[in-house]
Amino acid sequence: MSTENEGTAVPPAPSAPPVPVDAPAAPAPQAQAPQGPYGQDARGQAPQGQGASGDAGHPGVSSSAPDPSWPPPPPPTAPYGDGGSGSGPGGWGSSYQQPAPKSGRGRGGLLAAVLVAALVAGGTGGGLGYVLAKDNDESTGSTTVSASANGGDVKRDPGTTAGVAAKALPSTVTIEAESNSGEGGTGTGFVFDKQGHIVTNNHVVADAVDGGKLTATFPTGKKYDAEVVGHAQGYDVAVIKLKDAPSDLKPLTLGDSDKVAVGDSTIAIGAPFGLSDTVTTGIISAKNRPVASSDGSGSQASYMSALQTDASINPGNSGGPLLDARGNVIGINSAIQSTGNGGFGTGQSGSIGLGFAIPINQAKYVAQELIKNGKPVYAKIGASVSLDDSSDGAQITDQGAGGAAPVEPGGPAAKAGLKPGDVIIKLDDRVIDSGPTLIGEIWTHQPGDKVTITYERGGKQRTAEVTLGSRVGDN
Repeated sequence: MSTENEGTAVPPAPSAPPVPVDAPAAPAPQAQAPQGPYGQDARGQAPQGQGASGDAGHPGVSSSAPDPSWPPPPPPTAPYGDGGSGSGPGGWGSSYQQPAPKSGRGRGGLLAAVLVAALVAGGTGGGLGYVLAKDNDESTGSTTVSASANGGDVKRDPGTTAGVAAKALPSTVTIEAESNSGEGGTGTGFVFDKQGHIVTNNHVVADAVDGGKLTATFPTGKKYDAEVVGHAQGYDVAVIKLKDAPSDLKPLTLGDSDKVAVGDSTIAIGAPFGLSDTVTTGIISAKNRPVASSDGSGSQASYMSALQTDASINPGNSGGPLLDARGNVIGINSAIQSTGNGGFGTGQSGSIGLGFAIPINQAKYVAQELIKNGKPVYAKIGASVSLDDSSDGAQITDQGAGGAAPVEPGGPAAKAGLKPGDVIIKLDDRVIDSGPTLIGEIWTHQPGDKVTITYERGGKQRTAEVTLGSRVGDN
């Protein structure tokens, strides 16, 4: 780190000051207040006119430019043994004995006198300046305007971000999940009901599913042990329950994600990079955004027809509520698109304004099924589709997964007349451009729902009415 002296340079003094002819004898020197090292007074303060100290042992030295690295380096170690507490030899505020004067009138003695004079003049000038300014204020009237109330007295209406945050934060928790091997991470959740159920993402609690450790901490600092009630890997939704849950839990109000409009205000709450109870704001950037995420191995994937928001979402926000301007939950923050650059030195990616949330209408259904049965229930059409990247639609494959038939005999697709090779291009009014998009749209529905499927066969478009079937569990 480069440094430079920002203080005003002191001109060099002659080795001995000139003595005027027939000068009267100099009066006895007046007693001076004890001075600290490097021109500091006994309290360790640098004389006025010197630059701000960047190195505690050298006055007037500071950084020429801020360190661009993150996190910032720790502050330089204080040169006093007490760390600035005011006790101990040589510490801040400790007295300093000025060394006995040497014989002669050399450069060092004059320089010390100059520094002392600068200190006294600076202090006096500052005091006079304050008095003059105060007197002028009283005589001509101040032009400043003071607030009639302090920040803590301001009324924050329910529709403001501060009002929403104040109401929602007490019902959010920071979740820590740890596996038997000690691996794990941090995420977020929110109170779903008064019985102590907390809704979050499956990937937040996955490490603690098989006998691991799970805790949930409220903004008050109160921490509860918790257990996984049920988890849905495909939906990326999980429900945990607090052990010895308090009786005063306040569930967050659930909104209607179907009625959300692009441009609506959003508020996200979470623990990005472990920074609990963080509130960010944005808007709904898009709806019905097809998003597929996996565990990296390709064998476990989650699909959603997501709400897209530009509210800042980072690792640790997962599972937290996405709220509307009235404080209603409209989604569960689940995924981000990023440039892949690490953040905070962790190698994790950070927000670039592309966050995705599971619509709450879907998450509510999944959570209720998990609480009721402990397992997720998925809607299905009973056909295997290609998961390759495509913009032409979702093609029914020639072979099913694991050697199964591509179209389930007697299943919903078979009853509707669908065959291998058919390319599904619409589900109701939603355009289908790939297999993952089709899966995400199907999973926004419940078993038994009737949908209209538009597909292509032999270059011609056809439609079919399909009553969705059901599949229990992730396997």
